[in-house]
Amino acid sequence: MVKIAVFDSGLGSLSIIKAIQKICKSDIIYFADQKNFPYGKKSKKQLEIIIKQTIKLLEEKFSPDVIVIASNTPSLMVKITNRKVIGVNPPVREAMLLSKTKNIAILGTRAAIKGKSLSSYIKKFNFSKDKKIYKINSSILVDLVESNKFITDKVYCKKIIKKTLGNVFKNKIDVATLSSTHLSFLKSLLSSEFPHVKFVDPADIVASKVLAKIKNNKSKKNTIKIFTSGNVKLFQKNLYKLGIKNKVNFLST
Repeated sequence: MVKIAVFDSGLGSLSIIKAIQKICKSDIIYFADQKNFPYGKKSKKQLEIIIKQTIKLLEEKFSPDVIVIASNTPSLMVKITNRKVIGVNPPVREAMLLSKTKNIAILGTRAAIKGKSLSSYIKKFNFSKDKKIYKINSSILVDLVESNKFITDKVYCKKIIKKTLGNVFKNKIDVATLSSTHLSFLKSLLSSEFPHVKFVDPADIVASKVLAKIKNNKSKKNTIKIFTSGNVKLFQKNLYKLGIKNKVNFLST
């Protein structure tokens, strides 16, 4: 029986959990650290404290076999040496291979987009100068997901998506990475607004890494226990709108 802890600052983890459950049976502990939402507006120092404390808490409380930081921002900005931990990074190489124009975009939170960590991460690929990468602050789109507006007010969401991305996507961009796990929930809205752009979701890559770590140590069925550091009733209500009826428990960080 393998135990996997997955956490971020809210609903983003669900896109990673869905991908994990698709390829392997496991017992998942899902922790939505809503008290610290949004990670994307925190400083590097703040994130280091939050992430290290959260990993320690999950280790002590649940003794998981694998811990997934289901958020691009801390995965890029916080160095973790714990071998149990898997992060989620922008699938830049995959996006560039898919692009015919060699002009790609990274959609991420403000902290990730403006931080030095993302620039250092991109440099590792040593792309030639004819390949262009546009970094787009998409924190406002993350808020559309966490507020559940992507379900309750699609017209408003389309307006914000067009306003945030319209000018940039007039360029030759034909591939964009969803480099906030929250953005997976907007994939259908993004694709309908920009049909010429292919949106790459890193969730499947993370799920494959989890599978490689647990190897044959799988559970007999998929189970999930849900915790939040925020408002339990409100989170339960938002999950219910997504068709998730599991009980939500409070977990203090």
